Amino acid sequence: MQTRILVVEDDNDINELLKRILMGAGYAVTQAYSGTEAVLLLKNSLPDLVLLDLMLPGLSGGEVLKNLREDLSSSIPVIILSAKDGLCDKVALLDIGADDYIIKPFEPEEVLARIRATLRRSQSAPAAEGPLTYKNITLYPDLRKVLVNGEESALTAIEYELLLTFMRSPEKVFSREKLYETVWKEGYYGTDHTINVHVSNLRKKIKELDGSEDYIQSVYGIGFRLAKS
Repeated sequence: MQTRILVVEDDNDINELLKRILMGAGYAVTQAYSGTEAVLLLKNSLPDLVLLDLMLPGLSGGEVLKNLREDLSSSIPVIILSAKDGLCDKVALLDIGADDYIIKPFEPEEVLARIRATLRRSQSAPAAEGPLTYKNITLYPDLRKVLVNGEESALTAIEYELLLTFMRSPEKVFSREKLYETVWKEGYYGTDHTINVHVSNLRKKIKELDGSEDYIQSVYGIGFRLAKS
């Protein structure tokens, strides 16, 4: 079965270019040209991944992403496409659930590489691994499901992979470099802000369901680990 990608881009030339690139790589492509159209398509059927422009007629890309994460409660991966390259823009989008961010103009090879890496993170799950528990969290690797105090937490693919990494080695302190290599499966380029935002989002989601415990501890000058009991 083909992997389905929704391309949300109001520029017709860019949208058609992305369609050709993706179909040439074997993906099934659905196109949307406004934020409103994208939300209607997402409500009807969820793809495997979304390529999302920011500056859209109707609803903005940020509003589409927020709708997907909050109203539809979906954790399908979303890669932002934008000419905005400011740190504040990237952090804000990561903060509401984006998985990756590609700056325009882009190279086709970069788009395909980031899609492959993002899909690997969202689809890979070791079927033979049993449930992992830590304090009031239970993580099911075979189902890619996380329960906090018995209630399911809607994590993005990256948040899930971060938590899985921590829970597999509860005594270990992970440097940001190691987390990036393990979760993003790419070389580390000093992208501390990206890691910090995703860890912060993970903490917030856990705290919403269990505010009585500390779960992820920052280790000054090194990185992160599960908090000691």
